[in-house]
Amino acid sequence: MLDFKLHYHDVFYILKAIAMKPGLISLAALIATAILTPALHAQGVASDNTATPASAASTSVAAPAPLHISSLGKIDTLTGTGSEAVYGSQVEVHYTGWIYNPKASNLHGAKFDSSLDAGTPFSFQVGGRQVIKGWDLGVAGMKVGGKRTLLIPSYLGYSTKGSGSIPPNAHLVFDIELLSVK
Repeated sequence: MLDFKLHYHDVFYILKAIAMKPGLISLAALIATAILTPALHAQGVASDNTATPASAASTSVAAPAPLHISSLGKIDTLTGTGSEAVYGSQVEVHYTGWIYNPKASNLHGAKFDSSLDAGTPFSFQVGGRQVIKGWDLGVAGMKVGGKRTLLIPSYLGYSTKGSGSIPPNAHLVFDIELLSVK
């Protein structure tokens, strides 16, 4: 009997081929959801895109990270106790941004920017379209003192245009600490 294992990058290419056929895009999306959802749950990412605590995650061998991020992922590494960031509020954060790398154990690829390097926090209005959409959606709900990792698909980042050292269609990872809410 042959032992056949299908890896996520193989699935991606198969789904890409299916999606190229007119009328089969929804079939490709359905197959991708069926394949990637169990893998994300095995890594401790719940269906609402928030992480489960490490102690609640499966202790079995984790599945490899998906080659592409299909929706915003929010992983709270430290829950804050202060004021909550809501749409319209002015927030101050420290952040570090990386290109998403599914082969890295922490998914962090090449670092492209950090407010910590400059020593100056970054301020913006949540929902004010002053930052990429992944930030507006990902920072909302954080509380002061909290730390969150955002896994941002390219369509909520810089999309097909890229920016500076960020290539087009790049998925991004940001570690964010919420310092204040006004």
